[in-house]
Amino acid sequence: MALAIAEAGADVILTGRDEESLQATAGEIRALGRQAFPLTGDMGDPAACESICRQALTEHGPIDILINNVGGRLVNVPIEEQSLEDWQRIMDLNVTSTFLCTKLIGGEMVRRGMGGRVINIASISGMIANRGIGGCSYETSKAAIIQFTRATAADWAPHGVTVNAICPGGFMTEPNQRWSRENPEVITEFEKAIPMGKFGEPEDLGPLAVYLASDASRYMTGAALVIDGGYTLW
Repeated sequence: MALAIAEAGADVILTGRDEESLQATAGEIRALGRQAFPLTGDMGDPAACESICRQALTEHGPIDILINNVGGRLVNVPIEEQSLEDWQRIMDLNVTSTFLCTKLIGGEMVRRGMGGRVINIASISGMIANRGIGGCSYETSKAAIIQFTRATAADWAPHGVTVNAICPGGFMTEPNQRWSRENPEVITEFEKAIPMGKFGEPEDLGPLAVYLASDASRYMTGAALVIDGGYTLW
C-alpha cells in the first residue's frame, strides 16, 4: 500500500518495529521519486504509538492520508485459556493503535479544515469466526475497527474527512507466511474455501488503498470494503 500510494504521487511516513524493513521500503519509495520518512517504534505500545504520531505531525506534517495498518493475531489459544494480558495485548495492537493514530493524526485533519482520508485495515475476521484457530480476540478486535470506522466516519463527515475500512481475506503477507510454516493445515483449509482458489498477494491491496486515498472515493465514507477472493460468499 505504501508503494502504491507513492507511485500515485504521495510522500510517505512509514512506521514499524523493524528498522531494516522500513529502510528497505523507504528506498523503494525514493526510487519512485517520492520522499519517505521511516519512524521506528512499536505501534502496539500505546505510549510509543502516541509518541510516534506526535513526531510524525511535528516533523513531517501536515498529513493528508492516514492508513492504520498495524495489527496481528499473535496467539492461537482457546478463549477459556487465554490470559487477560494476552487479550489486552491484542486489543492494544489492533484497536488502541487505530484509535490513537486516528485521534491524533485524523484529529489534526479535522482541525485543519481541509479534509483528509483515514483508511483502517480491518479484516473479514471482523465479520466471521475463523475455523481452526483458538480464541476470538483477533476477530473481536477487527470487528471493533469496523464499528470504529463507521462511528468516526459519521462524526467527521461534516469536516470532509472520510473514514473507510479495508477488510482483507487471506493474503500471503509475512505473518501468513509464518502461519503457513507453523500451522500449515490452517492455511491449507482456508485456501480450499476461497472460490478464486488461492491467497491474494499484498500488492493486490495497493489499488484499493489508492482509491480510498484519492478524490475518486470522495463520496464514500463509513464503508467496509471486502477483498477476499470470494471467501465470505460461502
